[in-house]
Amino acid sequence: MKTITRAALALLTATALTGAATAQEKTVKIGLIYTLSGPSALLGEQSRDAFLLAAEKLGNKFGGLNAEIIVQDDEQKPDVGVTKVQQMIERDKVDFVVGPIFSNVLNAIVQPATSSGAFLISTNAGTSNLAGKDCNPNLFVTSYQNDQMHEVSGKYAQDQGYSRVVLIAPNYQAGKDALAGFKHSFKGEASQEIYVPLGQLDYSAELAQIAADAPDAVYAFLPGGMGVNFVKQYRQAGLEGTPFLSAFTVDETTLPAQQDAAIGFFAGSNWAPDLDTPEAKEFTAAYEEKFKRVPATYAVQAYDAAMLIDSAIKKVDGNLEDKDALRAAMKSAEFKSPRGQFSFGDNHFPIQDFYLTQVVKREDGQFATSFKEKIFDDYKDNYAAECKM
Repeated sequence: MKTITRAALALLTATALTGAATAQEKTVKIGLIYTLSGPSALLGEQSRDAFLLAAEKLGNKFGGLNAEIIVQDDEQKPDVGVTKVQQMIERDKVDFVVGPIFSNVLNAIVQPATSSGAFLISTNAGTSNLAGKDCNPNLFVTSYQNDQMHEVSGKYAQDQGYSRVVLIAPNYQAGKDALAGFKHSFKGEASQEIYVPLGQLDYSAELAQIAADAPDAVYAFLPGGMGVNFVKQYRQAGLEGTPFLSAFTVDETTLPAQQDAAIGFFAGSNWAPDLDTPEAKEFTAAYEEKFKRVPATYAVQAYDAAMLIDSAIKKVDGNLEDKDALRAAMKSAEFKSPRGQFSFGDNHFPIQDFYLTQVVKREDGQFATSFKEKIFDDYKDNYAAECKM
């Protein structure tokens, strides 16, 4: 009897050890899909770098599981994004897809990314349809609904008593959402709504229109290289006396090229590198130390995606197969964001604070956006009620 008992005990012990080893060796697979080439590559680089910084901080373990991180370039093309995401899902068997930057890519990849049961975490794009009628239980957004960043400047323009504002944006979904967001908070006249091709770099004709219009202010949503050229040409056209409001046009991705041309210009944002929170100070210092540049909104939103995944896997004790429990754990968002208050609405879009920022030149010679004032507190997007989840 004793011999049988010892043998049984040895078998149970061996089985337990094997189970523990299997649990320790279990891997979470995460696919990053960002624009990493072309004029807008810096936006994707900020996101990728911040996500990998978070992974490094976590010891490359998310919720205790070893992580395999696959990085792909969508080339800012929806069809390329779809192909890369399908490879991640079908070949690499990823549990999470993280990205992209651009809204047209997001709308293209959302179904192939989520239909297999994987979770898609958009760290920048947040179109109105996905916040509302097309919301998806396997889609989470750690950035904003596209309108919201632009509502900040609209509210500021309204509070300043501006009556006529010229609006300019690229002619695609995010551009349309941008101007809709501005007008949601601004009750004055949009004297012109100028839509330009995505990627346009010469604004001489548009600036002549603006000068002739003589508005109280200009609102611009021109990300990446578009914003670099527009800001420089705005100064060269002698328009700096007209207040310049924006989102994603003067930020930490464009300022290294804009430099003095952008000083004093305003932006609406959910982030500023000098926010006075312990998490913001720690994140900004770590990012600047590692990458020798100032983190933009793109960076902090991707960093938060990593922390979201870590917190969710931790809450379900590493059980990636229980999708319902994992989804509920993600919805609870039990992590501290460097940007301040953060929670999810029922549409899986953030409820958070929004700020007016202003471009400054820091004592170390770096250009950055700086906190000016809080515009919205704990703000939910305007489309959440349309989501039937």
